Amino acid sequence: MDTNTPSTPGGNGSDITVKTGSSNYDKTLGTASGTKPPGTSAGMRSQLTSLKADLDALVNRAPGMSDDELAAEHAKLMAKYSSLRFAAKGLATQATQQFSVGVENASRQFNRGVETTTGYVKEKPMQSVAVAAGAGLLLAMLFKRR
Repeated sequence: MDTNTPSTPGGNGSDITVKTGSSNYDKTLGTASGTKPPGTSAGMRSQLTSLKADLDALVNRAPGMSDDELAAEHAKLMAKYSSLRFAAKGLATQATQQFSVGVENASRQFNRGVETTTGYVKEKPMQSVAVAAGAGLLLAMLFKRR
């Protein structure tokens, strides 16, 4: 039978380690022993699959369980869901930050390219017109063949 073993490293009693069979689930870390950390997409997928399996197992065992046992199992599943949800929010925040950095870098590179091109056109206007005309002629010939 599954048991909740409260541990109080900070003295507030909010940390719970849940022992289920051969694996331990630590609510504070949101990980099960032998699984990938939930802060990665592979870890999230693994934890979600584990949560689904636990829920399926509970549904199969529920008819033979007492109300107290059901309440305890519900609390364990909700703790696991909560930590998984927290990890998913963290992963989404991290992805958003990485996307913002990527957009910022792309914008900087684009602006640098525009500045370089503008400087080249100002320094050599006739050569720039000749290159643009040549590129236009080349594109016209390519599209005309189709």
